[in-house]
Amino acid sequence: METHNPHCYTCTNTSCIIKRNCHLQEMAVFLEHKSTIRCKKGQNFIIEGAPIHGLYFINHGKVKVAKTGLNGKEQIVRLTKDGDIIGHRGFGAGQAYHISATALEDTTLCNFSTEKMKEMLQQLPSLSYDLMTFYAEELSRSETKVKKFAQMTVREKVIDAFLYINRKFGQKDGFFDVKLSRKEIADFAGTTDEQVIRIISSLKKEGLIQASGRNLGIKNVELLRKEISEHNYFIDS
Repeated sequence: METHNPHCYTCTNTSCIIKRNCHLQEMAVFLEHKSTIRCKKGQNFIIEGAPIHGLYFINHGKVKVAKTGLNGKEQIVRLTKDGDIIGHRGFGAGQAYHISATALEDTTLCNFSTEKMKEMLQQLPSLSYDLMTFYAEELSRSETKVKKFAQMTVREKVIDAFLYINRKFGQKDGFFDVKLSRKEIADFAGTTDEQVIRIISSLKKEGLIQASGRNLGIKNVELLRKEISEHNYFIDS
C-alpha cells in the first residue's frame, strides 16, 4: 500500500460526507491529517479482528466488505464504490474491526484516524449530523435485508443480489460495471457457488440475463423486479 496526503477540494465525490463538509473553515486543519492509500486489485486493507485505524472513504474504486460466518465461510455484507464509507461498524464501539475489506479493482482510499474523526465530530455539527444520518440509513438497510433473506428462496436471493449490483454499479456495454466471481456472488447472496451457477444458467435460458466469462448483465430489469416484488423491492445503494 502506498500513502500520501492529497487535497479534498478537487474531489468529485459529492456523496462523500467529508467532501460535503470540506468547505467549512474549521475543516481545513483536519484535512492536513488525512492519509490516502492506494490498493491494488485483490489487496486486503482491513483485516477482521485487527486494531481499528479510523474510517476509510473511497476516493475511487470498488471494495467488498466481508465478515467470517459459520465454519469460516466468508459472507460479503456490502459492496462499495466511490464516496462510500468503510470501517464505520467498529468505529467508537470497540478496539478491533469486525469486518474485512478487499479491493475489487485498483482503489484509492482516504483515511482519518480514530482520534481525528472524534475531534472532527465534536467540533463540526454538520459532519456529525451527516454521519448520524448515514448510520440510520445503514441500520434500515440491514434490518430490511435480514427480513428479506428470511423469506426468500435461493433463486430470489440471487436475483435480489443481481438487482443490487445493477443499482450500485450500473452496466457498461451490457454487463455490470464490476467483475465478481461466482463465489463472490454466492457469498453476497448467502448461498453456494453451485446454486449460483445453476440459477445463472436458468436465467440465461429465460432471456433475463446475459453472461460472458465473469461478466454478467441484466437484459430485463423489470421482469427480474417482478420476481421478487412480493418482498417489497427495496431500493438501496
